[in-house]
Amino acid sequence: MGVFSRSVLMKVHALLAVFILPVAVMFFITGALYTWDIKGGYDTIVHELHLASPLRKELGELVGLAERELKKRNLALPTGQAKIKTIGSSFKLEWTGSSRDVIIATTAQPLIAQLEIKQTSWYRQFVQLHKAKGGVPFKVYAAILATALLLLLITGFTMAWKTPKLRKLTLVTTVLGVVVFVAMILSS
Repeated sequence: MGVFSRSVLMKVHALLAVFILPVAVMFFITGALYTWDIKGGYDTIVHELHLASPLRKELGELVGLAERELKKRNLALPTGQAKIKTIGSSFKLEWTGSSRDVIIATTAQPLIAQLEIKQTSWYRQFVQLHKAKGGVPFKVYAAILATALLLLLITGFTMAWKTPKLRKLTLVTTVLGVVVFVAMILSS
């Protein structure tokens, strides 16, 4: 009986699997549906902002404006990262999160900006989490999931390899898996 005995590997494999099952199901479903363009929706409200001076393409200033406008409306800040997106000669702030996206865009009138507040649907919130738009705690949780999945694969492979009747099948299946993976990359 060693650290890597079949019994220990089976326990680790089973406990990891049941621990990560809920978040893994979320990632599996949202990932599979996203490939078919099923992303969930938003409830969007647009506000006109009257400005004392034209918007400048400065991330800090735009985030500050977004923070003030959300505070006025008693809304929490998005959990993801804010960035400036340039479209031709205009620009906009995009600040995404798991439950809310905020966009501040220039308009044809320099002293009027558009504030768009997009509340995610329940399903879109899961998609946003899948896309790493959540806060730090969920990002840590997702990293734990990735590590646990890798450990599941390693323990599963190790258990199969340690079973004499499965060794040849394990080797053939591993090689087949690599070949299919490379073929899918080359065909995409």
